[in-house]
Amino acid sequence: MRDLLFTLRRLPEQRVDLSSLVPENLQGLVEKAIARLPIHTTSEKLCCGDLFKIRKGNPWSLRFEGGSDRFDFIGAGMTQGDITVMGSAGQQAGRLMRGGRVHIGGDAGPYAASRMSAGRLEIDGDAGNSLGGPLAGEMAGMAGGVVIVRGNAGSRAGDRLRRGLIVVEGRSGIEAGCRMLAGTLVLRGHVAGAPGMLMRRGTIIASDENCPILPTFIDCGPHRLVAARLLAAEIERLGLAWAGKLKRSLRRFMGDMATLGMGEIFVVSPSK
Repeated sequence: MRDLLFTLRRLPEQRVDLSSLVPENLQGLVEKAIARLPIHTTSEKLCCGDLFKIRKGNPWSLRFEGGSDRFDFIGAGMTQGDITVMGSAGQQAGRLMRGGRVHIGGDAGPYAASRMSAGRLEIDGDAGNSLGGPLAGEMAGMAGGVVIVRGNAGSRAGDRLRRGLIVVEGRSGIEAGCRMLAGTLVLRGHVAGAPGMLMRRGTIIASDENCPILPTFIDCGPHRLVAARLLAAEIERLGLAWAGKLKRSLRRFMGDMATLGMGEIFVVSPSK
């Protein structure tokens, strides 16, 4: 059965809240009922049908033809099904996800995957600041699931990461992996600034052999670990062939000794 299709009629003049457009909320609704769902975020009322032409299809598989950096909360709170966005998304895409899959074909705004606990979020473009991070006042960020960013990530990727896997294939901004509690953060490209500030536990893997390291981390020397090979196999299953580099010797740094000091940063050794 074909996807339930949302074709963009016009770009929004206000930020819109698309958290209601997740598969579990649309079961049993006809197109006219979906068109009446409110998506406005200001005093000016806006319904789904004002922005999108809706084509009947499988409500467990949603497709948005056209995106915008004003499309906030795409896939927020979803538990199952698939959402595909042929374009960019706004802030907090995949926030509080508990299952399912969201695929964004362009860029995503800040706080993507914030407090996500399960599922898979893929971003073909760049991700904004605080990827997987908590909102102000929250004590933990992403708590499970898989996030793959094929472009660059802004500052504080993996902030307060508790569980799960985040992979950034492009460049990473400053303070990546800061205040990490657990989980795994893989930084494939250039890392701007030393990662792992105030991390308590967890693992950061940097492919940038020139990755700067904070002085509060202890150099434990090169290692070849079974755990790293298992992680490489898992990443390869996600379709990322470069994961074979993780099977090389990795230089381990333990820290941050300014806090609990039970985290670790692995820097991939250059090929011989």
